[in-house]
Amino acid sequence: MRIFFSTVVLLAAFTAAFGQPTSVDAFAQNRRLGRGVNIIGYDPLWRSTNQSRFKEQHFRLLKEAGFNSIRINLHPFNRMSLSNEFKIPDNWMATADWAVAKARANGLAVVLDLHEYNAMGIEPAGNREKFLSTWRQLSSHFAKEPSEVFFEILNEPNKQLTPALWNEYLAQALRIIRQTNPNRTVVVGPAFWNSIDHLKEFELPPNDRNLIVTVHYYKPMAFTHQGAAWNEQTRDKIGVEWLGTESDLAAINKDFDKVQAWSKEQNRPIYLGEFGAYDKGAMDSRARYTAAVARAAESRDWSWAYWQFDSDFILYDIPHDHWVDPILNALIPTK
Repeated sequence: MRIFFSTVVLLAAFTAAFGQPTSVDAFAQNRRLGRGVNIIGYDPLWRSTNQSRFKEQHFRLLKEAGFNSIRINLHPFNRMSLSNEFKIPDNWMATADWAVAKARANGLAVVLDLHEYNAMGIEPAGNREKFLSTWRQLSSHFAKEPSEVFFEILNEPNKQLTPALWNEYLAQALRIIRQTNPNRTVVVGPAFWNSIDHLKEFELPPNDRNLIVTVHYYKPMAFTHQGAAWNEQTRDKIGVEWLGTESDLAAINKDFDKVQAWSKEQNRPIYLGEFGAYDKGAMDSRARYTAAVARAAESRDWSWAYWQFDSDFILYDIPHDHWVDPILNALIPTK
């Protein structure tokens, strides 16, 4: 009894010291994420708040439109240097603080997504210390945030960050996070760009149940990435339609059923962290596709985050200050 009481006292003291959220159910946490949007990954506000495209009012507009969460895409690496032990600059952290605070003030849950997939995919060993240092700093800095704030260890592990190596790296980062955030819900996904086809190679600590598994979905790429300059296979393909035929819908359901079977077997909730269709496609096809994917995810009790608010795959036209209505209505049906 004395040992038990001492443990309780220590845990209470730790919670009081760090302001940690109490332990929560990962499936309940996933329901809190609900319908979300990726934001500000490539916004110039990270260089200067005076250049910001995304404004404070956009948090309110997202909430009023019916969204429950945002996924903030973080790119700190190019502001970190070995010469100062990879310290994240204060002004960069202040921008992240602003985004988290304004989202919370508007009732939006937040996923802090480390979006350094390019650097980690090209040179994982060379960026390992920077990667781990980032999580030492982010996990400590945001340790007192409530359970509405989630950490995502890394967006889309790929290339040289193989499934086996990624399993090692994610375990190392998770151990760092748990030192200051024992009850924080953490989001993590499989290698090969968070592919649904690589879940079987994905290994998670069996005793850590406060994890949400993320996958991304852009199939068929010939449609979703048509005309995208960064994709060699699809950059010259334009005019590909998505009609929502029985076979089109069956392909989505087949893919999602495979993920759902894995989810039930592993008892892990699923977060569809990215999906959408690039602007070069016809709007009616894009809207049909977006609605089909969102409804397929919701029918399986997954949360999701559309890619993305601004820039390409566009949901909100910032220069003209209005929603792209066909995409908004596909994501948040009015009927």
